[in-house]
Amino acid sequence: MSRTSPGPGAFPAAAVGALALLLAATAAGCGSAEQAGDGQQGQAVARPAAAGPAADRVGALFVGGPDGARACTAGVVHSPGRNLLVTAAHCAAPGGVRTDGLVFVPGYRDGRAPHGTWPVTEVTLDPDWEAGQDEDHDVAFLTVGALDGEQVEDAVGADALAAGLGSGLDVTVTGYPNEDDAPITCRARTSSYSATQQRFDCAGFTNGTSGSPWVTDAGQVVGVIGGHQEGGISPDTSYSVAFDAHVTDLYRRASG
Repeated sequence: MSRTSPGPGAFPAAAVGALALLLAATAAGCGSAEQAGDGQQGQAVARPAAAGPAADRVGALFVGGPDGARACTAGVVHSPGRNLLVTAAHCAAPGGVRTDGLVFVPGYRDGRAPHGTWPVTEVTLDPDWEAGQDEDHDVAFLTVGALDGEQVEDAVGADALAAGLGSGLDVTVTGYPNEDDAPITCRARTSSYSATQQRFDCAGFTNGTSGSPWVTDAGQVVGVIGGHQEGGISPDTSYSVAFDAHVTDLYRRASG
């Protein structure tokens, strides 16, 4: 199951192959992830995200523009070039095939792009994702071009990438379900799923929320929805690659 099934819209010819893989992955077994559950007793449940600086650093990824297919979520991370996003690798390269024509719309809601539409100019992936879609490498960094001479970080700010912090962290996760035209958000505590994967339990994270950044109270990104089961087969539990040295190395490649 992948939480990247695209919403309605036109598909640029250059992206048809990769988007077909997105659709195939979704058809293979969405299970209960198509509908948000009420969550287990006592479990956190996502709510609508209010507009503001923290939420506006997160945005929706589209193919071709805001009127095209919406598939994923991404967030701005601080970089020397002030032009870098983090998301899941299966968002940028489903099946290892890079999707052309991606654009990022920070703070997207109600069909509007309050901070502009930023073209993705470069995708940085781990070779193990491209070669075999290794779930332990399901993270990607996207470089976006400037708008009117301004970089995306100057427009909306950024969170800092952090690695090696372990689990048991209180994080806020904000993302874009395809069935909604505005983001949802949830605050909960991370836990360890394995030596290379972490999990986040909050109901409501359905298709479209892949790539949603996990942000600590200190403004540190410590994960993105992806990894195990490409994010999870239940809307109540999401996964992420554990951010460690290999993610830091990928970030250095992207920002170098």
